[in-house]
Amino acid sequence: MYAVIEQGGRQYKVSEGQQIKIDLTQVDPQAKDLQIDKVLLVNDGKNLKIGRPYVEGAKVIATFQGTAQESIVNGPKLYPTYFRRRKNSKRRIGHRQKYLQVTISKIVC
Repeated sequence: MYAVIEQGGRQYKVSEGQQIKIDLTQVDPQAKDLQIDKVLLVNDGKNLKIGRPYVEGAKVIATFQGTAQESIVNGPKLYPTYFRRRKNSKRRIGHRQKYLQVTISKIVC
């Protein structure tokens, strides 16, 4: 069984037991799980449900490792560079995105 969910402007294909990193969102710091209601597609092996735009009554329950505060992880360090030719102007900055690492525990359709 798998589902396609939308979270943070991105789409993820998830199945039960899978660990994914999603964009950092506002959740209670002591929360144990996260319910995602924006389910675009659900496939249970026999039936395929496609939403327009979302499947009604479907949700994905994702659990944190410990609490939500402990599940925040850092992504890779990126170094965007700004360069203007012939102007003697260069600028290098660093950026590290934060994510929530969750485990998909249940797909309800």
